[in-house]
Amino acid sequence: MSSLPAVRPFFPAVSDASNNGKSTMFNKRPIETLMLNGLPLGSVGEKLANGCRWGPVRMTCFKLLATRDPSWASQELKEIKRHRQHGEDIGSDHLEELKVRFLKFKKHNYLENLDHYEILAQGQAPKFMVIACADSRVCPSRILGFQPGEAFMVRNVANLVPPYEHGSSETSAALEFAVNSLEVTNILVIGHSRCGGIRALMTMKRNSNSKSFIRDWVSVAKGARLSTEAAVGNLSFDEQCTHCEKESVNSSLLNLLTYPWIEEKVTEGVLSLHGGYYDFIDCSFEKWTLVYKEGMEGGSKFALKNYSTWC
Repeated sequence: MSSLPAVRPFFPAVSDASNNGKSTMFNKRPIETLMLNGLPLGSVGEKLANGCRWGPVRMTCFKLLATRDPSWASQELKEIKRHRQHGEDIGSDHLEELKVRFLKFKKHNYLENLDHYEILAQGQAPKFMVIACADSRVCPSRILGFQPGEAFMVRNVANLVPPYEHGSSETSAALEFAVNSLEVTNILVIGHSRCGGIRALMTMKRNSNSKSFIRDWVSVAKGARLSTEAAVGNLSFDEQCTHCEKESVNSSLLNLLTYPWIEEKVTEGVLSLHGGYYDFIDCSFEKWTLVYKEGMEGGSKFALKNYSTWC
């Protein structure tokens, strides 16, 4: 079975003769790259085209696929006309899909486990607090199989935990509630491959005065960037990013200990801190635990243990 052509996750502006040579971010689309690389019609290419739904992107898909299969184009054109004749809001197709998913969940999950959901309606008692990235490709519930009631989650850009002295944030508020009110016994910070937030961290210019919400936020992990440059600065940029993706998880684990009530519970042995790394390129998951106690070898208070890879 032939492998799919490599597709870049981002598509930079390119010049277009039809646009008087001006650059436009809409001249190069993922579906075009797939088609130009010879992805067979009727497989992933057609599914992606159908997934584009309506609007400029779908019209690009339509034009490209129409040149390969006129009969498919004719069928698609009839569907478009049918929608227009009935005055349907084509832009609502995505929400209709969510409606179908919800009703399926209600029928096959909620109603079949009604006793469990009635218990959850009275309150929650999760064992895990999970801090993960907002990246749409990283879904902890899907990846690790968390069921409703099992994990209290917060997701942010680059799965970062700011230090206590950073002040109030949605992440620190979630931590306070999870640790002090829900009394979770495990905090798991999950990093992942090809993280856009970490790449932003690794590419931002030092001493820049430009204002950016992303820049200000990912700067929380600037220590991870410095240690990455010191340890693997001779490697390629992609390899440095991979290293920093994992190093930033460790940085967040250490930042967790700056919160007095977290340090207290870890010292008492009633709360454990774990790091994780999800590689969606080869679908593997790395897990480790941060140990924090006095008198360890070398005089350090910190150590990583129970490292394992699930693949």
